Amino acid sequence: MTRIFAVLMMSSLALPAQADDVSDLMESALKAYEDGDIQYALDELDMARRALLDMKTASLGSYLPEAPEGWTREVSTEMGAGLAMMGGGVGAEATYTDAGGARVKITLMADNPMVMSMSGMIANAAVMGMKTERIQRQKFAVQDKQMMALIANRILVQTEGDPEQTRPLLEAMDFADMANFGL
Repeated sequence: MTRIFAVLMMSSLALPAQADDVSDLMESALKAYEDGDIQYALDELDMARRALLDMKTASLGSYLPEAPEGWTREVSTEMGAGLAMMGGGVGAEATYTDAGGARVKITLMADNPMVMSMSGMIANAAVMGMKTERIQRQKFAVQDKQMMALIANRILVQTEGDPEQTRPLLEAMDFADMANFGL
């Protein structure tokens, strides 16, 4: 058990300066463990894990495109709780609205069991009666006002809205860089 804490502590040293809260929580967990307060150690590790997930979520959110001229973007901060109930992972979501009231929503989910279940549907979209199209070498399944793609077999990109308004937003995203997310 001490070795696990030592590994966690050593890995925290490699985190960027903004991760001081994480390092502090991990140090506190180690101290509590050494003092025999296992529950407090677990609580501190849980808080450190949540802080790391928040950092990973913010990183995923950076792939959401800025709002085009004449549009606004509202980023949702509530995906984490929903993903926790669906097996974990991280997610980011933004809703784009133009002056005329048209709306497009882009949702990103990574490292979630539900994402893997979507892979078969996306791969076999044509068999399931959906259209497919390519955007930046990514295959998107298109049905009505929804588009879906799986990036690097672990990141689901899902949109809701008029595909004609959605495409420019998707074309502004860096799917090649997104494929390396969290690696």
